[in-house]
Amino acid sequence: MSITPIDSVHAPVESDTRPVESDMEQYVRRSVAAVRELPTYRPRIGCVIPAYNEQETIAAVLKSLLAQSRLPDSIHVVVNNTTDKTFRIASKFAGKHEVKRGKKTQVTEVFVHDIGKNIDKKVGALNHGFELVQDCDYLLGVDGDTTLHKNTVKKLEEEILSDPRIGGISAIYSIDDSTIKGPIARFLIAGQRAQFASFNMQNMLRGRNMAVLGGQCSIFSMKVLREVMQENHQRSPWVKDSEVEDSLLSLQIKSAGYLTKISATARADVGGMTTMRALDGQQVKWNYGAIDLMWPGQRGDTQGQPFHPNLRLRWAENFGMVINALTRLMFIVLLGASLSIHAFVFSPWWLIPPAVAILLNVRIAMSMKNRTVRDVLFAATGVPAEIYMWIRVGHFFRAWARFLSRTQTDNWANQAKAERGKGYGYLLPVLTVAVILVALGVTWFSLPTLVQSSILWVAWPVLYVITILQTAVMVRRLFRRHHGYKV
Repeated sequence: MSITPIDSVHAPVESDTRPVESDMEQYVRRSVAAVRELPTYRPRIGCVIPAYNEQETIAAVLKSLLAQSRLPDSIHVVVNNTTDKTFRIASKFAGKHEVKRGKKTQVTEVFVHDIGKNIDKKVGALNHGFELVQDCDYLLGVDGDTTLHKNTVKKLEEEILSDPRIGGISAIYSIDDSTIKGPIARFLIAGQRAQFASFNMQNMLRGRNMAVLGGQCSIFSMKVLREVMQENHQRSPWVKDSEVEDSLLSLQIKSAGYLTKISATARADVGGMTTMRALDGQQVKWNYGAIDLMWPGQRGDTQGQPFHPNLRLRWAENFGMVINALTRLMFIVLLGASLSIHAFVFSPWWLIPPAVAILLNVRIAMSMKNRTVRDVLFAATGVPAEIYMWIRVGHFFRAWARFLSRTQTDNWANQAKAERGKGYGYLLPVLTVAVILVALGVTWFSLPTLVQSSILWVAWPVLYVITILQTAVMVRRLFRRHHGYKV
């Protein structure tokens, strides 16, 4: 038997069954891999914070921005007309900040600018900030007392990038009431939270079309702002001849063919007014500015006024306030008049309107994402919400009276004065109503009984009709679907 030498034995060779790539296939594969390794374009967002005497809040605002899941690419604090320590406190944050988010490190830089005395106030500070972010794709405007939730910038960016028709998006506003102390302050903050919630929900249910891109926290396309400047022959996006610069810019963006939206999820907590003076100063200025935009022929840029799409909600709000004031005053006067001649007969039907109003307020409170027990009690007990409505009626008529008087008034200065605890203008509605009631009482008791009965015979049915219509509107709002929105 013969033995085969070991070194002559060969193992079977496995054949390579992989297909051979052609030169073209290799080129395509390498090109795709190279493209995937390229960095994706990241839009630049420049944040502008106009700051006027914000020493109590500016640190919290900057901390909230630096804690964002998506950092702005630059943050500019524009200090103006300030007499407190705002600049000193903000300066502690100046410089570059590197923040690690997952596997990536984000970088932003904080700049603090003190432009000193600024006759254009907030408008001047915003326009100064606009010039500082010319290399950015978007401008994020944040007030010096507004803190952003962790994902606010990221969500605003995602939403404005999702549709090129959008010119600006506003965050959902509320007020953080966790640190508020004192019964009056808590009452006023609860009222403002309910007011914000109602306003936000109305805009949500209008296709998320926002009538006013509030300066508290809104993102704007720089391209759109430049178009607005060109179309309206302006040197800057914001103009100083408007009491409510946010409303006018929003109107101009809409007129330029772009959408003004409210975010579905991005949130921010704004600074609330904790005194009657401060609330009066703010609300009267807001109402006055809205009237100024609504009234035809008041301004040089009257295009689309007074029936501009962004002003329809304003007209509805003003009409609603007139009806609210009318029904309440009529009921008080007619009740007193009827009791004076022993002609009042109670009907349980009168309980329906306040019951519907309470249910509507409770539903709005339940739609708040971060509602508290205080929010629900404010709505459910009825009395606090009713008192706050009377306060709002006072602001409404104060604004209209100031507007119709044609007197030149610096409402910005009046608000600042009120926030410093000066001025007694907030008492004027109370004094006015008291004078009216006294005058009506004197006139009433001078009339013969037959005339008094005739007046009541006509006036009560008029009030019935108005109240029924008002209640029908509230019922419609009560049963309107909210589509899962949370404010």
